Amino acid sequence: MINEIQDERYHIADEAICDAFFLLLKEKDLDKITVSDIIKKAGIVRSTFYNHYENIPALIIAIEDRTINDIFSLMETFHPKSDGDVCKSYFLTICEYAMTNPFLANLIKSPHSDTFFEKTIKMFHQYVQNVMNKTTPSYHSKEEFSYMIACTIGSTIGVLHKWANENFQVPAEVIADILTKAFISGMLPFMS
Repeated sequence: MINEIQDERYHIADEAICDAFFLLLKEKDLDKITVSDIIKKAGIVRSTFYNHYENIPALIIAIEDRTINDIFSLMETFHPKSDGDVCKSYFLTICEYAMTNPFLANLIKSPHSDTFFEKTIKMFHQYVQNVMNKTTPSYHSKEEFSYMIACTIGSTIGVLHKWANENFQVPAEVIADILTKAFISGMLPFMS
């Protein structure tokens, strides 16, 4: 019972640190955020921060890893079909995640960290390899198919980049619809 309480407290403090970091990203540039800023915003003491993270770079690495895992969890739930509603629902989820994760939104706007994109590209490559191992395209080689998947991922990131740089002014539903149309008219026929 005591361990459960300690685990819960640890988790709550960790969430407070991350939430404070996200709030600060809306107010400050990433390289201007300090431990003092975070503990003040989170309502915790300095030792609590250091029980979780060695320093700000360690916090950023943890948030990068969580963000990448979230993105790939979303990707794993997507099962390509010709159903526009299924595709749009998936892309809407991606758009809403980009809007609500200030760390990701900041990186999409103007990359602050090459390590995040390096990790992401490696994971995308691994994802494409896994898809290729599970899929046998009927009219195209596996190599052509893998390049088409990479093209789809790249175009999605490009759309999100433009949207984030325009401060998400266009509704998420419109962006999801654009991504859905691009997928259904571009990638899906290639898969048939």
